[in-house]
Amino acid sequence: MDFQVPNTLAEQIANYLAERIMTGKIRPGDRIQEATLAGELKVSRASVKEALYTLERWHLVEITPRKGASATRLDAAHASELYDVYMHLLMMLVARLCMRWRESDRQRMLDAVAEVIEQMRGPSSDIAAVVEASFGVMEACCEVVGNPYLTEALSNFKPAVSRAYYLGADRYRKGLAQTSEFFTNLPEAVLARDSDKAQDLIRQFAEHQKRLIQQALSS
Repeated sequence: MDFQVPNTLAEQIANYLAERIMTGKIRPGDRIQEATLAGELKVSRASVKEALYTLERWHLVEITPRKGASATRLDAAHASELYDVYMHLLMMLVARLCMRWRESDRQRMLDAVAEVIEQMRGPSSDIAAVVEASFGVMEACCEVVGNPYLTEALSNFKPAVSRAYYLGADRYRKGLAQTSEFFTNLPEAVLARDSDKAQDLIRQFAEHQKRLIQQALSS
């Protein structure tokens, strides 16, 4: 990813660094020097600092007083903690979705799910595309639910979860049958307003994904 100066400079710096952290170009624990980065990108240190605060909110960077910023650690234990919180946020989302969706929302939700299933077809699925389409379902559900606090919390987890998927891509690819089954069953539960079943599907799928990531990080 080549760096390009955008309209919102700090946000673009954050996206640039996020991509390097998610793909492992910046490894867990690596220091991120404000002055060095500002010089490389030919931007101000103030813009870099603002970008680092954004990355901290996205759970990709830790900022320690007098020590500066470093990429967050990602091992099996950290992945477990990440998925536990993310899972409960998704369960909260789907519970509200079962209560709040209206007939006018049906096609939008089904189209988002269909995009995920379409991305999984073929012998060599693009995992990045599958993951992005999966987040598309989450974002469509957030729009229907209309809770800005829940939407923000889930959005802030997206980069860290994407990072875990990227590092465990090979194992995730082998588990696409479970992913397809999940995205087939979840809409049925939501459209039936069966909150208990929908939350249970989220729990089972998240636990499955967590195990895949833990195995990948432990190997």
